[in-house]
Amino acid sequence: MATRTSSPTRSRSRSTSSSRGSGKAGSSSRSRSTAKKKPTAKRSAATRRPAPRAVRSGPGPVSRSFAAFARAIAAIWLGIAHGVGAVVRGIVGGAKEIEPEQRRDGVGLLLVGLAMVVAAGVWFEVPGGVMELVRTVVSGTVGKVAWFVPMLVLLAAWRVMRDPVANGPVGRQVIGWTAFAFGLLGVVHIANGSPEPVSGDTTPLREGGGAVGYVVSALLLDLLRSPALVVPLLVLLAFFGVLVITATPLYRVPDRLREMGDVLLGRHHGDADEGEPTQPIRVKRGRGSDDTIDPLMGDQAYDSPLLADQPKKRRGRKAAAAVEESMELREPIDVPLTDEPGPAPVPAAQDETGELEPPPHAQLPQRVEQLALSGDITYSLPSGDALKPGSPHRARSKASDAVVEKLSQVLEEFGIDAQVTGYTRGPTVTRYEIELGTGVKVEKILGVSRNISYAVGSEDVRILSPIPGKSAVGVEIPNIDKEIVSLGDVLRSNAARNDHHPMVAGLGKDVEGGFVVANMAKMPHLLVAGATGSGKSSFINSLITSVLMRATPDEVRMIMVDPKRVELNNYEGVPHLITPIITNPKKAAEALAWVCREMDMRYDDLANFGFRHIDDFNKAVRAGKVEVPAGSERVLAPYPYLLVIVDELADLMMVAPRDVEDSVVRITQLARAAGIHLVLATQRPSVDVVTGLIKANVPSRLAFATSSLADSRVILDQPGAEKLVGQGDGLFLPMGASKPIRVQGSWVTEAEIHQVVRHCKTQLEPTYREDVTAPQTSGKVLDDDIGDDLDLVVQAIELVVSTQFGSTSMLQRKLRVGFAKAGRLMDILESRGVVGPSEGSKARDVLVKPDELDSVIATIQGE
Repeated sequence: MATRTSSPTRSRSRSTSSSRGSGKAGSSSRSRSTAKKKPTAKRSAATRRPAPRAVRSGPGPVSRSFAAFARAIAAIWLGIAHGVGAVVRGIVGGAKEIEPEQRRDGVGLLLVGLAMVVAAGVWFEVPGGVMELVRTVVSGTVGKVAWFVPMLVLLAAWRVMRDPVANGPVGRQVIGWTAFAFGLLGVVHIANGSPEPVSGDTTPLREGGGAVGYVVSALLLDLLRSPALVVPLLVLLAFFGVLVITATPLYRVPDRLREMGDVLLGRHHGDADEGEPTQPIRVKRGRGSDDTIDPLMGDQAYDSPLLADQPKKRRGRKAAAAVEESMELREPIDVPLTDEPGPAPVPAAQDETGELEPPPHAQLPQRVEQLALSGDITYSLPSGDALKPGSPHRARSKASDAVVEKLSQVLEEFGIDAQVTGYTRGPTVTRYEIELGTGVKVEKILGVSRNISYAVGSEDVRILSPIPGKSAVGVEIPNIDKEIVSLGDVLRSNAARNDHHPMVAGLGKDVEGGFVVANMAKMPHLLVAGATGSGKSSFINSLITSVLMRATPDEVRMIMVDPKRVELNNYEGVPHLITPIITNPKKAAEALAWVCREMDMRYDDLANFGFRHIDDFNKAVRAGKVEVPAGSERVLAPYPYLLVIVDELADLMMVAPRDVEDSVVRITQLARAAGIHLVLATQRPSVDVVTGLIKANVPSRLAFATSSLADSRVILDQPGAEKLVGQGDGLFLPMGASKPIRVQGSWVTEAEIHQVVRHCKTQLEPTYREDVTAPQTSGKVLDDDIGDDLDLVVQAIELVVSTQFGSTSMLQRKLRVGFAKAGRLMDILESRGVVGPSEGSKARDVLVKPDELDSVIATIQGE
């Protein structure tokens, strides 16, 4: 019943609502209803008319046949195209799967085959249509030089298969060979009378430099009108091509000619007579090494430690020779031996003639041994083949192009007048550049950072506002297809080859894909921090391997502290170590104290001989410009750099925080001029481990991925490390820089480390210093010592160590002794290293753990 009554109601309501409309609407609805009925009546009346209309509107039999034939042809063509594409993709994919060495050999063998074909056509004039075409093309292109083309192609094949690293990029080779060919063919064409083609006949060009020589020479002759001027220009162009092909700077041409002469005459190390002493093989030095250090200027205080892979401007040879002459020490420095201490050392002065006057000196400090090797030891550096190449760099990929579209879509959706102008692809992250329109605030890009993260599907998005040196906002987004940065590629880069300093270490690649290396001697100290698995240990391995690859033991010596006991054990026994790898935190604190004493002794020598930096002292010693006083038996030798690597600072700060902090602060404050450099690594960058004094004296920082913003502020004094992606992705803040550089750390495998270490260990045995980890007696040892209070001292040690609380009042109460006796017991405990020094009314730090109690008591009772 309800359903039946509701239908009329709905119909009435619809009719009422329709009647409220205009009359025009009603008439139009009636007309539409009438129009629907009329065609129906017509179709029923005339049923024969629609048939011919259907035939005329659709395709006929011929058209349908032709369309079917066309579809079949298209299907066959698409099948062939897909098949060919699959074959090509398979070949290309298979070529990518081939090792780089095999691809290089394939290119070289292809060039050898091409040389054979050209030789058959040009030299032996083999008949046939293909050989005739080869002769015509080669002779018509290069003219009389066609006879030398097979030899040049063979030379190119030999260079490709012999040393691809020395050959350099393909673009450089193309430019070099093109410049050489243009210059040579132009000179050959002019020398043969500049023949020209006659009425379309190019045969005369074969009697000169061919079509290439004709075009080059004719263009220059039309411009300059003087063969006497054109020929020298073409010779310079050919000479420039040779320099580019061989990667030889102009100032290095005499050295290359001298090396070639030595090779031709057989003068090399292998031809030394058996009776002659073999000279030590050292790293080849170039400009910027310690051989060109000014002894009057000392070290450059604000020289940046960062070395970029960019060309450097060089001075003229005359200017360099003048500077070199001004740097030279003219007279040896004589040190008088006096019984009374002399006045304070003053800098060396110059008289009116410009000669150096030696300053007054105090008596020479007594040295037992210097950290140097004897001069009759032969040591060769590991070969560069020990480190394998990494992934090839790709400047563009489909994934990066897709991210550009997503960024543009986000900017368009939020109505921001900006556009993505490009990107620079790095091994781990890609930096996309966004240029803002006029009047658009940078804060708008920062406000949509979470939307950008959502669009690209990554939470590790970092925004730079602006990019250093550019008027653009940078958005760094991790790559889906990451690349592996090999330490071998970094050390073989131009940035590492142009700097011959033994302390240069490979860091990795920056966001732009350029290689980044750093000079550890110019840091001068480095703080490395990051969470577990962020790449901190990989960087330590790359640093040590870089030193082993570039420095001899008489140039760099190392102290390694590894409280974890498993991180640095691969380097046990290398000749660069002056003590076995330290795993005990107590011995590590003693080693740092020894470094402080070594620093003081080096400064004594610098002060007494009148030098400001250890490099100046070493240069003068090598040149024989420093003499010891008469009657002294000491033999001066150059000081090596001393690199101290602490793999986990937190463990040292837990055992002996005050001693470690004092030693670290003193080393970082003073040790730069003494050639001692410190690398501190920790995975717990808290304020109790990286204290304010340590941060203030370690100017260079390297932060890997951290777990919180607070840790990033402790390392870098700014945020950013908490957004890193890990696995070697880090922020490098060198000394003097305001903004950190994003670097993907280099990777060295365990097999490569074993090969390098094996080479070093077979060259030389390590010479250890026994006094590095020897315990030092405190200056507060009491005159009466323990005396008859041995039992009371043992009870005090047990009480303090078991409760981990060192207080004089506590000893008074527990042992029931007076204040004087309790204070004396506390002084004895301090002299034995059980508790730390007094800090006013605060309780003393307990330096001994409960599990070490038995050994400490045994030591006390053994005295």
